[in-house]
Amino acid sequence: MIASQVSQAFAKEGALAKAIKGFSPRQAQIDMALDVAEAIDQQSSLIVEAGTGTGKTFAYLIPAFLALNSKNPKKIVVSTGTKNLQEQLFHKDIPLIKKVLGSNAQVALLKGRANYLCIYRLAQYQDSRGQLDAQMLQDLVKIKTWSNGTQSGDIGELVNVSEDSSIFPFVTSTLDNCLARDCPDYDACYLVKARQKASDADIIVVNHHLFFADMALKDTGFGELIPKAQVMIFDEAHQIGDIASEYFGEAFSTKQLVDLCTDVLQVHRSSLTDVKQLGLAAEKLQKSCQEFRLLFNYDPERGNWREKHKKVQFQQKFANLKIDLDFLYQVIKLCVSRNEAIDNCFDRAVNLLAQYEVMANVEAYGMSFWYETTPRSVVLHQTPLTVSDKFSAVVKESGAGWIFTSATLAVDNNFDHFAQHLGLQGAKKLLLDSPFDYQAQSQLVVPRYLPQANDKNRALALAKLAEPLIAASGGACFMLFTSYRVMHQVAEILADSIDNPLLVQGQMAKRKLLEQFVEQDKAILLATASFWEGIDVRGDKLTCVIIDKLPFASPDDPLLQARCEDVRRQGGEPFSQIQLPQAVIALKQGVGRLIRDVSDRGVLVICDDRLVNKPYGETFLKSLPDMKRSRDINKAAQFLASLS
Repeated sequence: MIASQVSQAFAKEGALAKAIKGFSPRQAQIDMALDVAEAIDQQSSLIVEAGTGTGKTFAYLIPAFLALNSKNPKKIVVSTGTKNLQEQLFHKDIPLIKKVLGSNAQVALLKGRANYLCIYRLAQYQDSRGQLDAQMLQDLVKIKTWSNGTQSGDIGELVNVSEDSSIFPFVTSTLDNCLARDCPDYDACYLVKARQKASDADIIVVNHHLFFADMALKDTGFGELIPKAQVMIFDEAHQIGDIASEYFGEAFSTKQLVDLCTDVLQVHRSSLTDVKQLGLAAEKLQKSCQEFRLLFNYDPERGNWREKHKKVQFQQKFANLKIDLDFLYQVIKLCVSRNEAIDNCFDRAVNLLAQYEVMANVEAYGMSFWYETTPRSVVLHQTPLTVSDKFSAVVKESGAGWIFTSATLAVDNNFDHFAQHLGLQGAKKLLLDSPFDYQAQSQLVVPRYLPQANDKNRALALAKLAEPLIAASGGACFMLFTSYRVMHQVAEILADSIDNPLLVQGQMAKRKLLEQFVEQDKAILLATASFWEGIDVRGDKLTCVIIDKLPFASPDDPLLQARCEDVRRQGGEPFSQIQLPQAVIALKQGVGRLIRDVSDRGVLVICDDRLVNKPYGETFLKSLPDMKRSRDINKAAQFLASLS
């Protein structure tokens, strides 16, 4: 029944053609929509790679909405990789589909708790401003003004406060510091309202991090939403393996400790001024957190926690965290029941002591222990080496339909890497090529004679190679790097040799950087990993993408090291089973930035001759779109010049 309705919706004279100017049926889109309809109807699992331009969003939304009108309507969760795509679905794509199908389905957008204003914490820090600097106070005033009129409490509405403002941790809650039902503002809570709306909705739009936080039962209140759903649809599904691993593991951060200290100090100053030890214990733990962070390199990094833990100075400072956290716990214990805020701090101290023990037990089997640092804090992680058992059990027990789609899931036309990582052996698989004519629309260039990746002249060679391409394309160029160091070196050289506006990742927020790139004539954008995916620049604004090298993960990455070691122990081959598939999928994402529409034209330059000199290069090439290939930069420059 749904299948015929799906076919009709996508037909030449169907609902989409009538509502969308220029719409024409695409067989790949119809094939995907029919398979999605079947997976929804039978509550089975489906994996779909839909090449760029297939129209996968409509191919899963149309059958999802039509399923709601059936005799047996199902609750549906749509999960995306980013908040940007989440908002695009909710504010743009879904209203269009509802209009096309004349649907009155209830749809809710649900974000993580850090996206919602906490009324209780806003009032708390408004009355006690001693801990805030001048900029934070200015932002606090703006948030207070906005709070008087907002309906949703979604801080994404705030246009006059920087998205990385230091004030947000003071006016939003975490799972740790939320008072839940004990909160005096519980009935007015924006997060509770958003969750209630989601609970009542037919379709809930979430993101992967929120989905897995809930699935791992680390969040309360939202936990009953997902078990109620009969269909889960994951867009940008190539990301979920690593995200699932993260949430099935444990984390312990100095930021959690510092946040606890901040809130204890707040309670001490406002209501428990008689307990002097509270202030002293909190300040002592804050100092220990700073000392622990100073042991690590100044620049943010990731590394092996097992190795670090063997060193005496790390053991000592880590032990100090336990001593000072325990002292704070004992002092808070004396104040229990005096008010809700201090009771909440007590619960957090108990949980943090338990998490500390997890990170101290570095010999636990089947786990990777690793750390990552930010400029101010250290996060310790315990991550399971495989999530296939846990995830496949959840899929099986749910009895739901599970649909996974992305433009990049297959490696050499094979889904084994993705399916095995998540334990999805029984899923139906569908591989759909992009409808774009890559032979006519694009060129792939692998330049000759470039210095090796570790050569000191590498950055200069990359800059010199880029100059004629930048000139020929009149800007409209992305340079994507696998390392910040090389990106900054190339940026310095280009700043002296070309007149084009140079936009370098880190200069401003990602969204702002993209806006500048589109608005400024002849701009060049230099960026690393986070710009390899989820970026959509169409037409002559982007005609050249230069990739510095094949995106193999750093061999020093502790999680990768642990997984490779695990594969070796089982008699496997880590390079072909883990490193190569990950790099292929990352490269496909980077390549996908170039051709976004049937009218787009452009040149892709991959500055890594391993593509043609190494046996595994063939795996990369087979996984990429079928472009015209060349090794001649001059030919590429001529092609670009002909476009402009």
